[in-house]
Amino acid sequence: MSVLLHNLSREREMENVHLAVEEEDIYSGYNDYNPTFDSEELENDVGFQQAVRTSHGRRPPMTAKFPGTAIGARPLATAFGARIPLASSMGRPMTGAVQDGAARPMTAVRAAGYTSSLTRGSTFDPLGQSKGPAPPLEGKNEDTPEEKIKILEKKVNDLIEESCMAQSIGALQLALEKAKEAGRKERALVRQREQSGNAEHINLDLTYSVLLNLANQYANNEMYPEALNSYQVIVKNKMFSNAGRLKVNMANIYVKQKSYPKAIKFYRMALDQISNAHKELRIKIMQDIGVVFVRMGQYSDAITSFEHIMSESPNIKTGFNLILCYYAIGDRERMKKAFQKLISVPLGIDDEDKYIPSNDDNDSNMVIEAIKNDKLHQMERNLKVLAEKYIMTAAKLIAPAIETSFATGFDWCVDIVKSSQYIELANDLEINKAITYLRQKDFNQAVETLKTFEKKDSRVKSAAATNLSFLYFLEKDYDQADRYADLAMTADRYNPAALINKGNTVFVKQDYEKAAEFYKEALRNDSSCTEALYNLGLTYKKLNRLDEALDCFLKLHAILRNSAQVMYQLANLYELLEDPQQAIEWLIQVLSVTHTDPQALAKLGELYDSEGDKSQAFQYYYESFRYYPSNIDVIEWLGAYYIETQFCEKAIQFFERATLIQPTQVKWQLMVASCYRRSGNYQKALETYKDIHRKFPENVECLRFLVRLCTDMGLNEVQEYATKLKKVEKMKEIREQRVKSGRESNSRGRREGSAETDVKADSAHSSSTKGERLSAKMRSLPGSNEPYEASSPKEIDASYVDPLGPQMERPKTGAKRRVEDDDFADEELGDDLLPE
Repeated sequence: MSVLLHNLSREREMENVHLAVEEEDIYSGYNDYNPTFDSEELENDVGFQQAVRTSHGRRPPMTAKFPGTAIGARPLATAFGARIPLASSMGRPMTGAVQDGAARPMTAVRAAGYTSSLTRGSTFDPLGQSKGPAPPLEGKNEDTPEEKIKILEKKVNDLIEESCMAQSIGALQLALEKAKEAGRKERALVRQREQSGNAEHINLDLTYSVLLNLANQYANNEMYPEALNSYQVIVKNKMFSNAGRLKVNMANIYVKQKSYPKAIKFYRMALDQISNAHKELRIKIMQDIGVVFVRMGQYSDAITSFEHIMSESPNIKTGFNLILCYYAIGDRERMKKAFQKLISVPLGIDDEDKYIPSNDDNDSNMVIEAIKNDKLHQMERNLKVLAEKYIMTAAKLIAPAIETSFATGFDWCVDIVKSSQYIELANDLEINKAITYLRQKDFNQAVETLKTFEKKDSRVKSAAATNLSFLYFLEKDYDQADRYADLAMTADRYNPAALINKGNTVFVKQDYEKAAEFYKEALRNDSSCTEALYNLGLTYKKLNRLDEALDCFLKLHAILRNSAQVMYQLANLYELLEDPQQAIEWLIQVLSVTHTDPQALAKLGELYDSEGDKSQAFQYYYESFRYYPSNIDVIEWLGAYYIETQFCEKAIQFFERATLIQPTQVKWQLMVASCYRRSGNYQKALETYKDIHRKFPENVECLRFLVRLCTDMGLNEVQEYATKLKKVEKMKEIREQRVKSGRESNSRGRREGSAETDVKADSAHSSSTKGERLSAKMRSLPGSNEPYEASSPKEIDASYVDPLGPQMERPKTGAKRRVEDDDFADEELGDDLLPE
C-alpha cells in the first residue's frame, strides 16, 4: 500500500513537467492512465477500501511484466506528463476494476514498454543482472529407488577400478578385498532392483565385470579352487556372450596346479568355441596345448601342435619348441629341417639402414632422429635379439646331435646361418665351437679355432683375442695373455673385457698402479662392468688404500646384492680397518647366502675368539668342522679349547684326526698321548708314547715322557729308554756343534734365506683371500725340560694352509664380456675367495 501511494505522489510531482511533443510518438498508448487508479478518489472507491480492510491489502506489491518490452519493471509514472483519464488503447479489461459487481483486490500496475528517457535513479539492466546470483539448484532427491540404484552402480564400478589399480601396484590382498566388496554390493544392487520391480533391467555387463574381476583376483592370490568356482559361474550362465573364452583362464589354473589332462581338456573346449575368424587367438591356444604336452612328456602330440602352428603362422618361439621336441625324440633329419624353418621365420621388422640419416634431406633426418629410439624401434630390436638368442641356443643344442661329431654339426649350422638373414651370427657360432672344445678339455683345438679369427673384422677379432688372452691367463702363460690382450685392445679399444685382461696381466706382475688404470678405463667404457670394479677393489687393497677399496666393494654390493665374494671382501676390509663388529656383521651376511661355507664359519670363530667370546667362537668353529673336517687350524683350535676347559677326552678325537691329516707331524701324536695322560689313563698314554717312539725313534720329547712314565709306574724299561735318551741328546749336541761351526761360513746365505722367509711370512699374513690361513691360537707343546702337565702358556701359529684355497689372490678375468650369451662366462672368473 505504501509503495502504491509513493508512486502516486511521484506522478503528482511530474504533472508540471512539460516536454516537447514529437509529431509521431512511437511509444504512444503506453502511458495511457486508467482513472480507476486516481489517488484523489481512493477514499470513495468501495473496492479499494474493501481491499485495504482484507488480507489482500497486506500482500507485497506485484510487479507486472508485459511481453514485447525489454525492461521488465518500470515505475508507475513516466516522463510523458500528466495523467489523462483515458481507457486503454488496447481495449483490455482494467486491472483492479470491479466488473459485474464482483469485488477484486487491487494489484500493482506498472507501465509497459520503453520511455524516451530513464527514470531518475534507475540503470539500464536488460538482463536483470542487478538482482544478484540465481538461487541454487534444487538438490536431487536421493530417496527415490532410481537414484539409489544409480548411486550403488557407481560404487560397484569404483570398487572394480580400485581392485584393478591395487593389482597393478602388487597389492594383491587389497585387490581381492575390493573385488569381494564389489561382489557384495552388486548382489545388493540386484536385490534392490527386484524389490523396485525393475528386475528386467538388471545390468548384465556389471555382473560380468564383478565376477570376472573376482575370479582374476582369486587366481592372482593363488586361491585356485575359488577362482575356478567364479569362472564356472560365468561360463555356465548362458546370458553372458563369449564366456567360453574364459575356459582358457581355467586351463591356465589347471596348468599351475599341474593337472595337465584337465588343462588340455579346457584348452580344447575353448578352441572349439572360438571361430576361425580369431586366427591369432586360436594359434596361441594351440601353442599352450603343445607346451602342456611337452610337460607331460608326450612329445609326439606336442610336435603335432607345433607343426600345425609353423604351417599356419610360424613364429620364433614355436620353431624353437619344435626343435626341442625333435631333439627329445632324437630325430636328426627333422631337427635339421626345423632349424632351417626357424631361421626362415619372418620377423616383420624393417632393415636398420632406414634409421641411418642422409646428408641431403633435413626433414627426413629430423624424422629419423625422432624415430630411431622410439618404442617401436626398441620393440624391433628386442624381437631381433630374442630371435638371435633362440637361434644360437638351438644351434648349440643340435650341433653335437645332428652329426657324428660336434665339429661337423657346428660347421653345418654355420653354413645354414651364413645363407640366412642372420649371417652375423656365424662368427658367434664359431666362437661357441671353440668354447665347446674348452668344455671337452681340448685346449689346443680351442686355441686353433680362436686363432682363425685374427684376420677377420675388428669386432670378431677382438672377441677371439679376448678369449685367447683369457685361456693363456688360466694356463699362467702371462706373456701370451698379455700379447692377445694387446691385440684385442688394438682391434677394439672400447672392449671392457680386453682392458680387464690387460689389467690382469699387469696385476700378476705386481704393477698395481698401472693395473688400476686399465680397470678404470674399462669402467669408463662400461660403468656396469662388475669384473672391473671387483678387480679395482683388489688392486686398491694391494696398494693398502683400504678406504678406496671399501668404496669399490660397497658400490659392487649395491649391484650384486647376494654376492658372497663381495660380502667376504667387505668383511676382510673391515677387519683390516680394525672394526671387528662390522666384519662379523658382513660375515653373517655371507652365511645367509652360503649357509654351509666352512671358511666363513671358521673366520667368524676367529673373530669372536679375538673378541673374547669363546662360546660363540666354539659354535662357529664346530660348525666349520662339521662341514669340512679336514681344516687343520679348526681342528687345532677345537682340541685346544677342550684341553683349556678340562675335557681332555673330547680333545683326543680332534688330535687323532689331525694325525690322520698330517701323519708326519709328531706333535699331534704327542698331543693325543698328553690327553690320555691328563685324563689319568696312564696305560693308554704309555702305549701311545711307545708307538710314537717306534715311528720317531729320535724324538727327544717322546723319550723323556717314556722315562718319566716308566719311572712313575715302576717299570723295568726305564733304563732302556734312559740310555736311548742320552744317546739321542748326544747326537743332537753333535749336530748343533756342526751347525754352529758352519754358521760363520754361510751366514750371508742364511740371512738372505731368512729375509726371503720373512717376506713370504709377511705375504701370507697380508693375504685376505680364501687361501689366507687361519691363525688359530692355543697353548703350545711343553718345552724339553717340562712335562705336559706343567706346560707354560705359549702361543704358536698353525702353519697348515687350507688345501681348497688358492695360494694367492688373483683378479677376475674379463672373458665373461667377450660375447653376448656365452655359456662359458660363469667359468672364467678368477679364483674364488670362498671354497665351493
